[in-house]
Amino acid sequence: MSENLIEKITNKKLKRRSFLKWSGAVAAPAIIGGAGVSNKLIQKASAETTSSVEEDIVVPTCSTLNCGGKCLIKAHVKDGQIIRISTDDDPRDKNADNEQFPQIRACVRGRGYRRHIYSPHRIKKPLKRVGKRGEGKFEEISWQEAIKEIAKQNNRIKEKYGPASRFSIYATGQTGEVGSGDTVIQRLLALDGGFLGRYSNYSSGQHMAATPFTFGVPAASSSCNTLLDSKLIILHGMNPAETIIGHFNMYLRMSKAKGAKIYTIDPRKTDTNVALADDWFPIKPTTDNALIAAMAHVMFKENLHDKEFLDTYCIGHDEAHMPEGVSAGESYYSYVMGEKDGVPKTPQWAAGITGLPANRIIQLAREVATTKPMAWVQGNGINRHMNGEQMSRGGSMIAALTGNIGISGGWAGPGAAGEIIKYQNFPITPNPLGISIPVFKYTDAIVRGTEMGAADGVKGLKEGETLPSNIKMIFNMAGNCLVNQHSDINKTTKMLKDESLCEFIVTSDIYMTPSAKYSDIILPTCTFFEQNDVVPPWSYGQHIFLSQKVVEPLYGSLTEYEWMSMLAKELGIEKEFTEGRTQDQWVQWMIEESKKKDPNFPSFETMKKNGVYKYEENTVVKFKDNIEDPVNHPFQTPSGKIELFSKKLWDMNNPDTIPAIPKHVAVSEGPESDVTKKYPLQIFGWHVKRRCHSTWEKSDWLEEVQTQELWINPIDAKERQIKNGDKVKIFNDRGTIQIPAKVSSRVMPGVVCLPQGGWFTPDDKGIDNRGAINVLTGQEASPLFCNPQHTNLAQVEKA
Repeated sequence: MSENLIEKITNKKLKRRSFLKWSGAVAAPAIIGGAGVSNKLIQKASAETTSSVEEDIVVPTCSTLNCGGKCLIKAHVKDGQIIRISTDDDPRDKNADNEQFPQIRACVRGRGYRRHIYSPHRIKKPLKRVGKRGEGKFEEISWQEAIKEIAKQNNRIKEKYGPASRFSIYATGQTGEVGSGDTVIQRLLALDGGFLGRYSNYSSGQHMAATPFTFGVPAASSSCNTLLDSKLIILHGMNPAETIIGHFNMYLRMSKAKGAKIYTIDPRKTDTNVALADDWFPIKPTTDNALIAAMAHVMFKENLHDKEFLDTYCIGHDEAHMPEGVSAGESYYSYVMGEKDGVPKTPQWAAGITGLPANRIIQLAREVATTKPMAWVQGNGINRHMNGEQMSRGGSMIAALTGNIGISGGWAGPGAAGEIIKYQNFPITPNPLGISIPVFKYTDAIVRGTEMGAADGVKGLKEGETLPSNIKMIFNMAGNCLVNQHSDINKTTKMLKDESLCEFIVTSDIYMTPSAKYSDIILPTCTFFEQNDVVPPWSYGQHIFLSQKVVEPLYGSLTEYEWMSMLAKELGIEKEFTEGRTQDQWVQWMIEESKKKDPNFPSFETMKKNGVYKYEENTVVKFKDNIEDPVNHPFQTPSGKIELFSKKLWDMNNPDTIPAIPKHVAVSEGPESDVTKKYPLQIFGWHVKRRCHSTWEKSDWLEEVQTQELWINPIDAKERQIKNGDKVKIFNDRGTIQIPAKVSSRVMPGVVCLPQGGWFTPDDKGIDNRGAINVLTGQEASPLFCNPQHTNLAQVEKA
């Protein structure tokens, strides 16, 4: 199919401006959940976009891209082509939001999916590198040639360096189950002798690492429908309007309609704040625990804390409730009141660190302490910081101090709500090596893998052992973390260019991403419209999809399962890999097995008709049993209680970076750092509504929804003689970006921010011209081996 024909298909019946009018018609409800659009607006949009269209069939499906909404997509198909997109119209939620069966409506990204499948930028044939790695020079080869070359290199590297030299890099461009290349490649490599595994993720790694020290489990949030009982909701680094997290926006809107107040704590006035919030509390990045300590000071001083709850269910809050073997003066009360260090953590003290006035801190503390149920909801924005683990524990401290744990409308901590959905996964064969590294440290494992052990976060080794090999072969399945989404892009690409380090890289994708350019073999994969899969939602969801094949694959693309089955045959493990099933047969098997776990799970035919199964019993009040019956349901911590002081962290004997209580920890590139003399501005990348991570970057429609530009406060802009729209240079010791500026009071002074996910686009001097934030981020991991990409200092000048 020619590129001209692709362009015609893409624009058929729906020009860019019509798309923007349609997305504009749903702009507010897309931000806050999709309700409230007048019938006139819908009729007007429909008249502009669907006149004279006669659909043959409407096929329900779901995106497998790593988007938090996981919306129901209805593809209108005529003559084998998708001519338009509609979304969920569940009659049970026709006139008002249904608390039990909410519609799973597409946002502006979902409305633009036709541009995703019919993009002229799609990779059309398997490609083999012919120039130096990173130059972007490739030649087309056949699928047979590609598979034979991958098998040859795989066997050579496994024999020379051992199976631990092979690594499937963290990737989220194609999620789901059997349709996820990242899942399927792990099954294949496990059957082929094993591989170097990985754990954690780039988004919520600090939450996952820190929460077990408080509650004994890695997830501590309730289901989002419990927010309907909340009277006050604090969104701490939480921006669901732009990240689109399941039904979160809808329940926030319903909670607000019932009278709940909503506040946001964020350096940027987010779209969530604009659409839903009653107040905004801007604080400097990395200073969240200073705010929390000052709020605790107000509560302790004014006797507003829930002492009965603390004394009954917690340890570490005061000197009378401490674990054995800990010296005096280490409780949270002692820290907050300054009993040991002589520095009371007053609102005035915190104001100088956070940038939030003391009277505003007092206001927030009193309201949080006296309003119940109160949900302090920790988003992933407080992750990705060098002290993110401590800030994660800090939010749970507020929940404990106010007794808002184990009750509906309260909120204990971050993470998924628990098992709402019972379904059968695609089975991954256990990795026989049993060795894994923190996902963020893959570049370390390329350069110094044989030096890495437990001190680097490696799991599965015996005491004193290190990795048996550096990473020599990488499978990059629909991912952009090889380059674009990993830190310090310039350092990473220099490393990948050196073919004596990682010797072979395979990428499977639909676009020539910045990561794909550093591959040796590139394979054209299918979009979700071109294959069948089973797709669960993100954490806050109570539904599961059949992502249904809508059209035949374009060009010569194959699904990852299809080409890996070919590779498995070449490696002599086809029978074990496929178990005699095609991808479609695996999908049917998963649905049949899901019915054994949940008798109400629909049949395959019903799923084909509806596209989605919405669960009825979907309420989870986290730790309800632990609070109501602590004798029979102790917390899974060493003490059986909520550990506001963690003896495990204390025993690590690293109090400056991993304290046993959630203290404010100043970091090397924070607002209190000496580095601010050279690079005075804190910079971070936020998730924007026009992209999910780096996906949708090539959509010109979504580019018009939101442009890529640096947000800077008028005070900082005036000091640098920068006006709105001026091209600016953003730089630090790691790299330089040139991009237009947006001067806005929606970002606090001393902070600048870029929409994360822009594709690295360097000029001949190596200066990025797209705003790829990871040009400026560093590769040093946080104390518990996680991604700290929000913690950076830089300078901005007019270009």
